[in-house]
Amino acid sequence: MNRNSIPFAEIPAEPIPLSVLTGFLGSGKTTILSRVLALPNLRDTAVIISEFGAVALDHLLLEATADDVVELPNGCTCCAVKQGLADAFYRLLRSRQAAAGRPPFQRIVLETSGLADPGPTLYTLSADAFLEASLRLDRVVTAVDAIAGPATLDRYPEAVAQAAVADLLLITKTDLSPVADGFVGRLASLNPTAAIVDAADADAHDLLFGGTPRALPRPRPSAAAVHAHGIYALSVRLQRPMNRLGFAMALGGLARDHGEKLLRVKGLVEFSDRPGGPAAIHAVQHTLYPPRWLERWPDAERDRLVFIVRDLEPDEILRRFAEGEPACIAPPAGVT
Repeated sequence: MNRNSIPFAEIPAEPIPLSVLTGFLGSGKTTILSRVLALPNLRDTAVIISEFGAVALDHLLLEATADDVVELPNGCTCCAVKQGLADAFYRLLRSRQAAAGRPPFQRIVLETSGLADPGPTLYTLSADAFLEASLRLDRVVTAVDAIAGPATLDRYPEAVAQAAVADLLLITKTDLSPVADGFVGRLASLNPTAAIVDAADADAHDLLFGGTPRALPRPRPSAAAVHAHGIYALSVRLQRPMNRLGFAMALGGLARDHGEKLLRVKGLVEFSDRPGGPAAIHAVQHTLYPPRWLERWPDAERDRLVFIVRDLEPDEILRRFAEGEPACIAPPAGVT
């Protein structure tokens, strides 16, 4: 469907929270989504399910009722369906506007295909001015299978990308198998900032929107190499405050020249020309989001940036931010 043929949808008065639920094939995404939608206070949630395959089996297995479920045509969200994904959001927002006799949905969940690289999906959402104004990314949640997860990370770069860009990593199927030795450490190396949670022990209220589920203990950082298909996380602390223009030129130049390799950037930075509180930084591929200003530092960490990249040399990142005297907090997770 062409977006030009979709009836006009107005920008909501307040951006609608959006959470992206991803994870490799068979990792338990639909089970997690069903748990969340079964909660009475979350039934005003709209769902978009994207699948690889012609038959929408996930929709048939989804027992909980949601107000709006939009199923995408054949294909995964990161390639042929990218345009269809934007169209699905347009239709969904239009249906919210036209809903009569029932309250509008208050949040949206996008469940990606198990074969999707979430980086292009996030970029699709940010590259559309209407969607960027209408939606607010709440979090990216990645389901990781306790049984097949280690082997899946070895074999499939899509699974590594899914783990690397997450805000929350949910280890599933721990009722069937204990977590393998070193698996939590491997996930922590791929993604230094995401909370790692046992899905079986987590409160469903805390999984997709807001909430802080109890995280598993993180092992000490290790420089040991992991098979990551060229994907790694580089954690950097700026030892000297940069001004806003210098920082924007550094990050903007990196996104302009290497956007396809820049899966995600997250961090907190205080600028020399705007003291008094940090800015939350977020970028996906070629897109830089406006900084979100905080009144105070949430913890003891200061001026920290995490770059999740694919096939991009650390020196190229450090060179761009030379004005801020960047120092690696830990060695990049090994790339093999």
